[in-house]
Amino acid sequence: MRRLRGKPRQQGKGAMPTVRYATSPLLASRTPPWRVKFMIGAIGLGFAVLIGRAAWIQIIHNDFYLQQGASRYERRIELQANRGRILDRNGELLASSVPAPSLWAIPKDMDASRDQLRALSKLLDMPFVDLQKRLASSPNFVWLRRKVEDGVAEKVAALKIKGVYELREFKRQYPEGEAAAHIVGFTNIEDEGQEGIELAYQKQLAGRDGVRHVIKDRLGRVVESVGDMVPAEDGRAIRLSIDAKIQFYAYQRIRDAVALHKAKAGSVVVLDAVTGEVLALANVPSYTPEDRRNLTGAQLRNRALTDTFEPGSTMKPIVISLAMETKRITPNTIISTAPGRLTIDGSTISDSHPHGDLTVEQVIQKSSNVGTAKIAMQMQPREMWEMFTAVGLGQKPQLGFPGAVTGRLRPYKSWRRIEQVTMSYGYGLSASLFQLAHAYTIFASDGELIPISLLKREGPGDDRDPLRKVAKAHSGDDNERPVLAFKTAFRPEAASSSEGDPSAPANEEVVPIHGTRVISPETARAVRKMLNLVCGPGGTAPKAQTQGYSVGGKTGTAHKVEGKGYAGNKYRAWFVGIAPISKPRIVVAVMVDEPGDGIYYGGDVAAPVFSQVVQQTLNRLGVLPDMEVQPKIINTEPAEVESF
Repeated sequence: MRRLRGKPRQQGKGAMPTVRYATSPLLASRTPPWRVKFMIGAIGLGFAVLIGRAAWIQIIHNDFYLQQGASRYERRIELQANRGRILDRNGELLASSVPAPSLWAIPKDMDASRDQLRALSKLLDMPFVDLQKRLASSPNFVWLRRKVEDGVAEKVAALKIKGVYELREFKRQYPEGEAAAHIVGFTNIEDEGQEGIELAYQKQLAGRDGVRHVIKDRLGRVVESVGDMVPAEDGRAIRLSIDAKIQFYAYQRIRDAVALHKAKAGSVVVLDAVTGEVLALANVPSYTPEDRRNLTGAQLRNRALTDTFEPGSTMKPIVISLAMETKRITPNTIISTAPGRLTIDGSTISDSHPHGDLTVEQVIQKSSNVGTAKIAMQMQPREMWEMFTAVGLGQKPQLGFPGAVTGRLRPYKSWRRIEQVTMSYGYGLSASLFQLAHAYTIFASDGELIPISLLKREGPGDDRDPLRKVAKAHSGDDNERPVLAFKTAFRPEAASSSEGDPSAPANEEVVPIHGTRVISPETARAVRKMLNLVCGPGGTAPKAQTQGYSVGGKTGTAHKVEGKGYAGNKYRAWFVGIAPISKPRIVVAVMVDEPGDGIYYGGDVAAPVFSQVVQQTLNRLGVLPDMEVQPKIINTEPAEVESF
């Protein structure tokens, strides 16, 4: 098309004007050099920022984005470790874990009719309103019920409710139930120890959970595993020194005594006087570890370790053994107790009735407060305090067990004269039943205070600290190996003694463990003879006698402390003793709190429980009788009334 030169052509009305861009002033002007450089720099800088950001995301700091990407398809499945078993000394189960289904739901995915939800609430033993509230609490995840019975899980699955799922967990079981509850303890819903051995050895029992990484599809199905699987490490087994049969015997006997005497509570402690092992520790009231609904503190309290009281007359043998050890008296030294009263610094000490002149042996046999007080006044407060400390009073028992208390023993420098005297027969200080049982091991083991253990001992050369022994035992690789195993030797000549108990373990000759020397063997034997007199005619506890075995011990009876004084009609009765006297094997301590049937002396309330527990325990251990077995023990004389 030929280009026209000259004047522009006239355009019609309404036509667009023709622009000649070649002659536009904007294009004709020259761009400044700085602007060109600025634009090129800005574009270059933008590309550099984009490249740097890409490098930061893709190379340098890609962990977050990889994690976010993996979270869309990769899942982390925890492999729950099986909690370790708790065994008695013979390998019988005290606690174990079994698989149990737990039910959970994703409320936003649920598609259930009202009738299905009502059926679900009934199976879960949950009010319908509570189930609705739980489902409304979160749209993504709620627990319906943890660790239900298999039958319940099967019935829930039969409802075929969309959005309700099942997860396999472990549930703790306690075969011995309430009989061993205060020793074994229990775990919470997360399988963490809350009381007893479950709490004391939580780390060893818990083990370590494993993990497995998998890829899941949109329906939640596992497609494949990713990376290495870390297997779960099951918890270690703990073998206790407790004998399940002896524990059950002790629990039965104290339960029956509490019911018979309409008492508030009771406790029994059984110690092996040769090895220092705890064979039984029972309390009433108790509880079922698997069902802890509506529990009270009274049921949960391990009274033998947590409750302290003034030990009363059970302190008399300890004070008299000190006096004999320091050569101030002999068993035949005559002590004048007439007229049955003694006034010191304005306070009067009394016996239950006048006794006149008594030998030291008779002071223990008759439980004379006046006789004991006169012996105590021959000693310095420091001597008595050191003796009490030496037998473990005022100190926390070294058991590695939660809740054990120290009791109360004031420094001797603050003792007044009357306080020193009253402490000689058990007032003005406090101790737990377990501490008293431990203290009496000095009489059973020829003067040595034996270290106590709730774990089965390996032998005399093992570590004294139970927690150290557990750590040492865990250094191996055998997952099912018990923590401690006791070294024993078969004793064939005692085999016939266990015929009465077919379930009794093979008879063992235990290896004795040595403790701390407190008194001489001669003094210990002399006191054992005195304790034996307590259980015979003219003593305060003839009801402690046992068929076939010689026994000895000391009664205790005291008014309960109430407020700033003593309750006039509330008592605590106890008995601590040894058997057999000829060759001691066990120490048994019994306490009955607030007997309510009008009978409250230790010789009448606690001594019969001691007799029954000793009989069954020695038979269980295969200890040969050291006395001629009589068809029935007949007490021709009433018990001596105890002074307290």
